Amino acid sequence: MNTRPVVAWLFLCALMVMAMVMIGAITRLTESGLSMVEWRAMIDLLPPLNARGWNEAFEKYKATPEYLLKNKGMELAAFQQIYFWEWLHRLFGRLIGAVYALPLAYFWLRGQLPQRLKTPLLLLLLLGGVQGFFGWYMVKSGLVNEPRVSHYRLALHLMTALLLFAGLLSQGLRILPRLHMKLKQYPLNVAARQLQPHAWIAVIVAGLTIIWGAFVAGLDAGLIYNEFPTMGGKWIPSEFLFQEPWWMNFFSNHATVQWTHRVLAMVSFVTVFSLGLRAIWTRQHTVRKFGHALAGMIFLQVVLGVGTLLTHVHLHVAVTHQLGAVLIVAFLTGLLTVLRLKP
Repeated sequence: MNTRPVVAWLFLCALMVMAMVMIGAITRLTESGLSMVEWRAMIDLLPPLNARGWNEAFEKYKATPEYLLKNKGMELAAFQQIYFWEWLHRLFGRLIGAVYALPLAYFWLRGQLPQRLKTPLLLLLLLGGVQGFFGWYMVKSGLVNEPRVSHYRLALHLMTALLLFAGLLSQGLRILPRLHMKLKQYPLNVAARQLQPHAWIAVIVAGLTIIWGAFVAGLDAGLIYNEFPTMGGKWIPSEFLFQEPWWMNFFSNHATVQWTHRVLAMVSFVTVFSLGLRAIWTRQHTVRKFGHALAGMIFLQVVLGVGTLLTHVHLHVAVTHQLGAVLIVAFLTGLLTVLRLKP
């Protein structure tokens, strides 16, 4: 069975999800996510096309907490700018759905899907639909009382997207002919097979770091303590346990959430960098390549994280930092897939 077209399709979908995460980051950082106050599956495919349409959309936005509490007096031109990013984010999500679902049906009916992929691909289709719901569930939280989305829902939305991305990438790698050829040519040695527990720990630690990164973004906690490595000249900020009960500080206290993200980032650096070194030392062809990628990317990611803080969350730096997180997920997914493959 020729799996190359299926591989190309899965990798295209994964690339589109990566782009979607980047568009989502821009939407969040430009505070554009609450500009569209309704969810209409087909009507919203196009933005307002005339002055009347724009005025109607703007009037609906004027009734939201974000306009009343933060953007009072905003002009139509400024509203159109934030509307664009939310509209593009939603449109691209629908486009991903079409690019995934239609070829899936085609390959299925033509008998071009390996049997072992059918259930995972159906689950990914379901996950994509759930992801769309989570997007609206997140936006809805910012249209009621406070002019910001729930940082818990933001984290849920991001992690679902990354899970979808990892799933697409993993399924594509599972049937990539070239990868199987390389594993036959360079079989996994004992040192490579022993990497699996370390790789899973790296996935867990990196996942927690990304979740707290989403908390930082949702709370705008990156706009305080824009220094490194201390926070206000201290290793632990003075507001560390300001809230009651004490454990809630790690989820809703701006200073403590940022501190937690910093600590998790350092743990991630040690875990992923050491995994990369171990992968390089295996001297197994494919595993070594992922080792180089992981060691280099986690180092760059820390630099980007510090840069995001020092630049007071500059748009380009912050978006690149989020891209770095996606790439780390990609390399961890690739490494784990290779370690679990049977040539």
